[in-house]
Amino acid sequence: MYARSMPKLWNETIEAHRRAVHDAILDATAALVAEHGLLSVTMSQIAEETGIGRATLYKYFSDVEAILLDWHERQITSHLEHLDEVRGQAGDPSERLEAVLEAYGLISLEHHGTELAAFLHRGQHVARAQQQLNDLIRALLTEAAETGEVRDDVAPDELASYCLHALAAASSLASKAAVRRLVTLILAGLQPRA
Repeated sequence: MYARSMPKLWNETIEAHRRAVHDAILDATAALVAEHGLLSVTMSQIAEETGIGRATLYKYFSDVEAILLDWHERQITSHLEHLDEVRGQAGDPSERLEAVLEAYGLISLEHHGTELAAFLHRGQHVARAQQQLNDLIRALLTEAAETGEVRDDVAPDELASYCLHALAAASSLASKAAVRRLVTLILAGLQPRA
């Protein structure tokens, strides 16, 4: 009955089943939007692709926009968790800063310029995520400034803004190597004054 790897109810708890159906709806919707375009996807298509009835789909979401916003929030959460993992894997403060800037630049490179991205990059969940990202970068800059690896003549908030605005250029770059060069330029601008 399920078209896309839906779990069997008897294999999981009710809550796990609901979570799996929810995730399958999100994944199917994102795939349909990628294939057909944002304005072409209907709730009927999503139900069919997911392998559930329309009535069941409407128990989870009221419309396609609600599904996409939930999918996007899941993506953002995943990106922030990834950046936090990257921070934890690197060594000294400057290495952590560089690793996180590069990871964020690569995320921007992967998700640039789509109709879906333009539609979804609005709303409260994006504002909260931007604040979390800004806080992460500011904390890394503060640590690196305390060890003398980053300039301390400019406030960490301003430096974080500089980094994030400069990294916005990653979305228009053509390769991972270009992202790495961009990060090198950003880091050069963060060097302590001689």
